Amino acid sequence: MVSWIISRLVVLVFGTLYPAYSSYKAVKSKDVKEYVKWMMYWIIFALFTSVEVFTDMFLCWLPFYYELKIAFVVWLLSPYTKGSSVLYRKFVHPTLSSKEKDIDEYICQAKDKSYDTLVHFGRKGLNVAATAAVMAATKGQGVLSDRLRSFSMQDLSSYQSDPVNSSSDSTQPAAAQHRTRPMMRSKSESYKGEEMSGT
Repeated sequence: MVSWIISRLVVLVFGTLYPAYSSYKAVKSKDVKEYVKWMMYWIIFALFTSVEVFTDMFLCWLPFYYELKIAFVVWLLSPYTKGSSVLYRKFVHPTLSSKEKDIDEYICQAKDKSYDTLVHFGRKGLNVAATAAVMAATKGQGVLSDRLRSFSMQDLSSYQSDPVNSSSDSTQPAAAQHRTRPMMRSKSESYKGEEMSGT
């Protein structure tokens, strides 16, 4: 357990943080040789961490396994051994160069399939959302109709006979109210008469 913790710390500090800071310095100084050196390192380190997932599961019982990992990370970083440059130039670059077209085609196909899958699941998601909206609307329709029923004709008639509305009419004397109604009738009748005579 102790050797596992130490190996994790060494990989974190010397395998990740120190190279990240050195990469920052290379970008800041715009030194092409440093760019190339650290790009080779990060390619090898990415492969190392990918393989490490499986070796940690199956080979952790080997004696000195974690010590070998620490030694490997130090070998990759060392400016004397230039381990990452050696591995990249002898193994990784020739392998990737020979398989580059196949890898690019595979990545293109994976992108197309992932796009098709995304569209397919997007449509399914929209269908599920639409179905849920329709179900919610049909369930909520009963509540809506109950609320609409509360505004029945009886409610409207009681609103018209509301004392607030009738108070404006009650301010006029009853005789004046009767007079205004015949005047309105006579005006409407006179308009009708003009229309008849105009034709």
